[in-house]
Amino acid sequence: MTAASRRGRAAPAAVTPMAFARAIVAAYDRHEARPDTALKLARITPAQLREADARITSRQMEILSAAAMQELDDEGLGAFGRKLPWGSYGMLARASLTAPDLGMALKRWCRHHGLITTDIGLSLAVSGSVATITLQELRPLPPELRELSLAFVLRNIHGLACWYVDSRIPLRSTLFPFPAPPHADAYAFMFPGELQFGAATAAIRFDARYLALPLRRDEKALAQMLQHALSITVLQYRRDRLLVPQVRQALAAHPERTHSAEALAALLNVSARTLHRQLKEEGAGLQQLKDEVRLEKAKDLLWRTAKPVKQVAATVGFRNEKSFARAFRQWVGLSPGEFRRQA
Repeated sequence: MTAASRRGRAAPAAVTPMAFARAIVAAYDRHEARPDTALKLARITPAQLREADARITSRQMEILSAAAMQELDDEGLGAFGRKLPWGSYGMLARASLTAPDLGMALKRWCRHHGLITTDIGLSLAVSGSVATITLQELRPLPPELRELSLAFVLRNIHGLACWYVDSRIPLRSTLFPFPAPPHADAYAFMFPGELQFGAATAAIRFDARYLALPLRRDEKALAQMLQHALSITVLQYRRDRLLVPQVRQALAAHPERTHSAEALAALLNVSARTLHRQLKEEGAGLQQLKDEVRLEKAKDLLWRTAKPVKQVAATVGFRNEKSFARAFRQWVGLSPGEFRRQA
């Protein structure tokens, strides 16, 4: 890499509060151990550690946290009544990996978390269009570790949820049961969306439709993720796979308002350019999705009704029966009449 290219590359933003690093040092104190090695690995000097308003990068936080958890053999970093041995959160992730959808995976994760510590309880609830994961403190957490612990657990479950479905899951709101700290502005980077301090309990809220998404990971992917598991707690996903089901739903529910990409984009409150770009990132195309929706509707009409094929063709947007029959055979391998007789 040339000097010019190095100068042109933006440095990682240092937005993580040094207060979190000091909390990890407090965890070492509770375990009667020294944090020197971990601080050196994370390139945090004693002088920097003492700076009240100092910040570190997410990478430094990842390195420091991982080193501390392994050295102390405690992924709870001293916040709970008993240690959470290194690998505990990986075990929780593995136990939920076979769930059919994200909702079931998160319910399992919350339930299994109660098996490794009884200091906190986690639960998933849905009210209307909003899913809420609540963290209830069942026993008082150490004051010097409470903020870090609550933030870490919520960040862990949100990061894991994003990883499970390979999707950036936007948070509608995040709640914390303590007053806004001096570094409250840093929370916007860790928990994008509305922030509320001084709440009754800690919680995250997001669109409940994500719960229906299937898990996109397997054991091989899990093994790779666990080599750098803490990255899911400090880094944001950049993709959002919810757009594909949104597009399918809009095409099926509003065929009269989705004839063009511009009209569809307006219905989804995005630009046509963003619509095409994000669908491409997700490995889908607008015409492909239109064809899939038309095919499902045609199959449903052929199977559930006695409408003539010509009428079915017009209903799903074809100008004539011949072009519909040709397209249907390409999709299904049968003519509409043959499909109806076999259904």
